[in-house]
Amino acid sequence: MRVDAINQYDAGTARKKIVGGVFTATDYLNACLDRIAEREADVGAFTHIARESALAQARSADARQGSGALYGIPIAIKDIIDTHDMPTEHGSPIYKGSVPPSDAACVAMLRRAGAIILGKTVTPEFAAVTPGRTVNPHNVKHTPGGSSSGSAAAVADFMVPAAIGTQTVGSTIRPASYCGVVGFMPSHQILPVQGVKVQAGSLDNLGILTRSVADVALVANAILGCDALPVNPLATPPRIGFCPSPHWPQAQASTRDVMTDATALLRKAGATVEDVDLPAGFDDALPAHWTILAFEFARAMAYEYDAHRELLSPRLVDLLNRGFTTPFADYVDACAIAVARRREFAPIMAGYDVLLTPAAAGEAPEGLLAPSDLLFQRFWTVLHVPAVTLPGFTGPYNLPIGIQLIGAHLADSKLLRSAIWIERAIHEYRHA
Repeated sequence: MRVDAINQYDAGTARKKIVGGVFTATDYLNACLDRIAEREADVGAFTHIARESALAQARSADARQGSGALYGIPIAIKDIIDTHDMPTEHGSPIYKGSVPPSDAACVAMLRRAGAIILGKTVTPEFAAVTPGRTVNPHNVKHTPGGSSSGSAAAVADFMVPAAIGTQTVGSTIRPASYCGVVGFMPSHQILPVQGVKVQAGSLDNLGILTRSVADVALVANAILGCDALPVNPLATPPRIGFCPSPHWPQAQASTRDVMTDATALLRKAGATVEDVDLPAGFDDALPAHWTILAFEFARAMAYEYDAHRELLSPRLVDLLNRGFTTPFADYVDACAIAVARRREFAPIMAGYDVLLTPAAAGEAPEGLLAPSDLLFQRFWTVLHVPAVTLPGFTGPYNLPIGIQLIGAHLADSKLLRSAIWIERAIHEYRHA
């Protein structure tokens, strides 16, 4: 295989080939850098590329032949996550060129596992409402989805095998679906968020974007520093509940068709798939999420709002104004609703390994300022449960449409094991 093609290997495969001497960490990194040089001007995934530092790390890895789980593997980091050796700008002119004094916990753990931190990826302003310059690598006229836009696009376009994002609303799941990669949101904050710019502390979560479920587990375990999420094969096919969620009427025809196709192929592969309807009371989860988000985000952004309001976009100022004027009693009521729905959701999951639900309303819409599709991600974010988006389907414009799998709270390993089984079933179906 040509050296300039090996960037298409996922992280786990590349790691094995580096250890096996098929190619070096420097070869793999150079292939990724060549891809970035070829495509970055069109895709706009990065805010900073640490080329020389990354090459030095790769050469060092080759010289010492390390044993870390991510030894020699380049990873990109969303630009609201601190890195001590490159700028963390939060997509805002307020922090232009600002280099924090230390790494975020997840970055420090990735380095400990031998990962090469290749650069910082584009995020909308403070991971909120005003998008950055990243486009969808499958069609540059379409959005990549926010707010982990650069992370998803970089992985989808074979610039890096893995990237770190975040999710407070739908910021990992939505771009994963739009860009056609695997996206993982763990159970609420089982992955450390120290050193990540706070948006809403009771909702903020780390996210992982890769091209395989096995890589999700590889990266997550590296961040945790232990094999906390084993992904050994399931002994039997998974029990799947098809849960269209309360927002099914907003799903586009393309997503409805994808869910029909996915259900049929999973049944054919041997899985049990049953319909699951959530109680009507769950309709209040989304209004509660929005109230919590606005209230907490305004307070997290108080410094920027008071000291640099002229450098904030009007859309962000409007959102923060809403948060500052939200009555505390409304915030408390919203928190109580969220807690109640989390408690009520647990027994619903008892009969299933995972739920199958839409990842987004449809394909990525045209234009970077297209209205955000939020319904099919933030519903699960407020419930604090883990979610995985899997690619493998497309819509009428030949753009990706992902399916979303939901697990029980703290059942992340079961979710990932089920996702690997389902990933394989989709692959076999597409290549039959």
